[in-house]
Amino acid sequence: HTQLALHSSPRSCIIPTTSSNFNPSPTTLRVGGSTTMMATFPYTRFHRFISPIILFHIAKIFPSTVAFAAPSNDIIMPIVAPSIVYTIAGSDSGGGAGIQADLKAIHTISGGSCHGCSAITCLTAQNSCGVSSVHSPPVEFLREQLSTLEGDLYPKAVKIGMLGSQDLAEEVGGWLRKLNDDASSNGNNKAPLVVVDPVMITTSGHKLVDDSAKSAMITKVFPYADLVTPNKFEAEELLGRKLLTPEDVEAGAREILAMGPKGVLIKGGHSLLEEQGKESIPSTSSDEDNVSVGYAQDYLLLSTELSEEGKPVKDRPRLCDGSRGVWLRSDRYDTSNTHGTGCTLSSAIASAWAMGQREREDISMTEGKHEKVGALSSMHLVDACCIAKAYVNAGIARGVQLGKGPGPVVHTGFPNSHKNFPTIALAASSASTPAFLPMQSYHNANKSPSSSSSSPITLGRILPIVDTVEWIEQLVSTPGITDVQLRFKDTSDYATVLDRIQRAQKLCKSKGVRLWINDFWKAAIEAGDCFGIHLGQEDMASCVEAGGLDLIRAAGLAFGVSTHSYSELSSALGVRPSYISLGPVFPTVSKDVKFDPQGLETVRQWRSLMPPDIPLIAIGGIGNANVARVVREAGAECVAVIGAVTKADDVNKAVEDLNEAMS
Repeated sequence: HTQLALHSSPRSCIIPTTSSNFNPSPTTLRVGGSTTMMATFPYTRFHRFISPIILFHIAKIFPSTVAFAAPSNDIIMPIVAPSIVYTIAGSDSGGGAGIQADLKAIHTISGGSCHGCSAITCLTAQNSCGVSSVHSPPVEFLREQLSTLEGDLYPKAVKIGMLGSQDLAEEVGGWLRKLNDDASSNGNNKAPLVVVDPVMITTSGHKLVDDSAKSAMITKVFPYADLVTPNKFEAEELLGRKLLTPEDVEAGAREILAMGPKGVLIKGGHSLLEEQGKESIPSTSSDEDNVSVGYAQDYLLLSTELSEEGKPVKDRPRLCDGSRGVWLRSDRYDTSNTHGTGCTLSSAIASAWAMGQREREDISMTEGKHEKVGALSSMHLVDACCIAKAYVNAGIARGVQLGKGPGPVVHTGFPNSHKNFPTIALAASSASTPAFLPMQSYHNANKSPSSSSSSPITLGRILPIVDTVEWIEQLVSTPGITDVQLRFKDTSDYATVLDRIQRAQKLCKSKGVRLWINDFWKAAIEAGDCFGIHLGQEDMASCVEAGGLDLIRAAGLAFGVSTHSYSELSSALGVRPSYISLGPVFPTVSKDVKFDPQGLETVRQWRSLMPPDIPLIAIGGIGNANVARVVREAGAECVAVIGAVTKADDVNKAVEDLNEAMS
């Protein structure tokens, strides 16, 4: 028998065996050393993982040994076919941009869950120093490429790059129109997501297409595009004017949106005040106007219809909603090795979105009904842009010169570093958002113990969430409780809310326990002496609109934020909170959550995408200390618990066990 260990996949664990002669016979599952169950697992020779979701729930009932007896090689499970992603673009013989960069991005960012196909619009003779010759195959050959692919390998997403002539733009526009008409008439295939990188101006400002090709792209291709991704110079070419301030960019995005696409991402790797590769900063410009010199800022604007896709609460805005306009910010690298960044970004966006669509559709339709993973199934266009920007940032950071000219962006895997993950800035012109009261995790505090008064406050290992003052009264006297959150939904009457908070705070203060208030930030500030505020994404957006973040910060309160998706993580990082929570890690009935369970791999991802000095709290389905221990091993430094405490027969023992599990 083999002791079962959770693997890094969010819904899989590997089962090592020694025999090389696999026989797909029924497998014996032994639970608790005494209960035996029989199960037959479908398999292929390519997938060596088995879903632990059932095992997880069994383990909660029988928390002792869970083991497999397998007669042979690794138990192998079926995989879902990868999503098809097209690139319709030119060929770069130097390998740094064009379809060469596109295909590398499609395959590497997705880890094999996307498959790239290509239709070539032009052939170039180029190296790192430049292009010496361009050859455009006949339009008929492009038509044949697209028709042949479409008949067998239908796309989930399409990236469109250089369309160097009017004929090419009209041909691609006609093909997109056909896909939309076919999807509307028979419904067998959904029209793919379309990302258009309008390659018209190089990063150094050189024009690549004539006015007739540009006009055809706008009139024939843009109406079928879900997103267009012009760089600064291309946006200026489309608009016929310079973009010198954040307000110029925002207005320009609205005008490009009116040209027909459902979304526009104006790439700001170039500072707003660069002109044709040169700094041209007016003497009247302020430091705030020039903030993008130190940051790479992209402005994303989506139509209301597109922004609503995947939105958990339709009538309540979030800071990451594309329809309100989103500034994606990351550090700007001082390097010339950026060849292929535009191609890579647009392909990465298409691929990341296709990964989410695969999770939403294909996995849920497979026999056996695999559990969907929350962050992946929530990968819509804003999330895809965050992931793609992180992917490009990582590639720029690792770029090296290969020839005599600028080197290409390096193609890495799915983003896994906080150094590259973007934040959503509250305003493009703000140089730095002030941080909330800093906190450190219990584990970081133990790594470098210090008695200095300037050391961050240490967050507890567990954060019980309760809905009554009576529970607060019991928990503040429970050994091991350092933090507690009051969350109630049965009233919105301000006087009642304020009274409850004041009574809870009096109890917490008497025992030296930190009180966190969920949602009611105004009452928490008025009550005084509360330690912190916790808000969800929708409440944080309304708080920002009311100027509440500044008030919370001025009151000296700590601030925690819930996250469920990659764009929500970017939003949370943008306000520089005291902690960030992720959930639901596992299925839960304590709250009506609009997101699928995240799984342990998402906990690992969040920990790597967050700066190490911001504690990560895991919430959802953490019903006992055994589950908490697994979550801690995945990277969470604190667990928010409800039933694990409030439904425990012995609250003191439950708290003791949870604290030990999280140590």
